[in-house]
Amino acid sequence: MGLPFEAFDRGFTITTPGRTIGEADVMAFAGLTGDFTELHTNEEHARATPYGRRVVHGAFVFSLSVGLTTRTNVVNDTIVAFARVDNLRFVRPVFIGDTIRVAKRVLDTTPATAVTGLVSFDTRVLNQHDDVVLAYVDRLLVKRGDGTDAGRREPTAISGVATGSA
Repeated sequence: MGLPFEAFDRGFTITTPGRTIGEADVMAFAGLTGDFTELHTNEEHARATPYGRRVVHGAFVFSLSVGLTTRTNVVNDTIVAFARVDNLRFVRPVFIGDTIRVAKRVLDTTPATAVTGLVSFDTRVLNQHDDVVLAYVDRLLVKRGDGTDAGRREPTAISGVATGSA
């Protein structure tokens, strides 16, 4: 069960499990989106670039960050909408064979309606070396509990990946 809006205090953090990106993943994404840019799909071409090898599509890394976050079940049945993404930055390239994970920290919360609230996250995608490869601020519209602090749950570890206020 996902957490209600009231459970997201400033500083609340979520860290996802990791996921290794393989050759088949990159080619499946290229096929799905039609983005067969040679930097992503042609090893010989990519060797002649400053990266020296193929780079995973940035849009794919972003998409994986959303998927990895859902694996935590933190907003599994309480999310109403993925409302907004700001300041999306591709910080470092991701290569085939890299393992990424997502670290999210609540920046703030804003009540939206009597039944929903907006939770803003500082989101960082990290590789296996703990280097930030992608960063953005996202806002999720989340269901409120019963509208009072009585519905508030103390933030606890969810599958060992979430912690309460920092």
